[in-house]
Amino acid sequence: MKTTKIYFAITALSLMTWSCSNKNELSQSTLQSSLSSNTQSLTSAMNEISSSTAYQVLTNADGATTLGAMKVSAENTSTLALDSISLSDITGVYDFNKSKSSKKWNPSLLNFFTKTADSTIMLVRLPAEKVRNPRTLLTYNAADSALTNNYIFSLTDYKYRFNYNLWDYHMASTINIKGVEAGALNIQSSNSKSKGYQFGSGFAFANGFEAKCVYKRGDSVVSIYSISKESKVLYEEKFTAIKSSAMGGKHKEKEYSLTIGDVQITRKPGMNSLDSAKVYVAGVLQSKSKVEMVDQQTDSVETSITNHKRELKITFDDGTSATVTQLLGNATLENIRTLFVSLRQTYFATSIVDKIAWDIYRAKK
Repeated sequence: MKTTKIYFAITALSLMTWSCSNKNELSQSTLQSSLSSNTQSLTSAMNEISSSTAYQVLTNADGATTLGAMKVSAENTSTLALDSISLSDITGVYDFNKSKSSKKWNPSLLNFFTKTADSTIMLVRLPAEKVRNPRTLLTYNAADSALTNNYIFSLTDYKYRFNYNLWDYHMASTINIKGVEAGALNIQSSNSKSKGYQFGSGFAFANGFEAKCVYKRGDSVVSIYSISKESKVLYEEKFTAIKSSAMGGKHKEKEYSLTIGDVQITRKPGMNSLDSAKVYVAGVLQSKSKVEMVDQQTDSVETSITNHKRELKITFDDGTSATVTQLLGNATLENIRTLFVSLRQTYFATSIVDKIAWDIYRAKK
């Protein structure tokens, strides 16, 4: 009996040892295989997104020549009285009119667009070539007569409340390019003394992918960049910082996370400062893995991979390591960065729609 008990004890111990060893190996294998699988899925997603017509329009607009109403109003409005432009003020169908174009430069887009019909929403129809090059909207070109109004903004929501240097703005629009639904755009932006600057935008692509961007800056800084499909997160990076009196009022990083599929890397506050970064697979901590954060710029308010200012290096249990850049590849990472730069600026939309809205507002004054 005693021998039997010893045998069972040894067997149980062996099973426990094998189980722990097996779990460590499985954990290690799971992290590497999950990272490989998830980065491949993200790369495939970005290849689909970047080859779409909508992506080309989003990222090709000339941001340096933006005609956005928010910039115009901030530069030319000195009144402190609160005013606003609503969808009801700008409803109708506005067509780019080649025959109406003046041969002289004119700062008003109403000189190049004609209201051709009434509508309960606002439709702006113009050639796709003009969206890709907004500066050409304000100049006469005889070749424009051969262009077709094949790019259509359909605004279902629009509100722009403002006074000097303060605003509250939101819009919702679908975009049709050459008879094909390209996707839906949503923008919300505000600036106030009490809440600081806040911006959010999202674009739902026709192929099911959705990209969202959030940025807030005041006493705290928050940035979120995410790409998903059917509620499944493919990529998400979050950064949070708060003002620190110890740093002379500068923002100090509070929390950070990077999610690629079911792999998540996080760094949260500890006893005295930020804890070391941890990596999880499907919510399970990978205790044998190490994550290093290398900041390329330390004077930035927002430090993230998406804005070119951070790199993450993952060291596995077997001693091998890889950076996020190596895992994703330069092409995929640059497509992600370019997409979010466009969503942060949204020049492709505001360069035209906001300027027409502003010109209608000015014409009624």
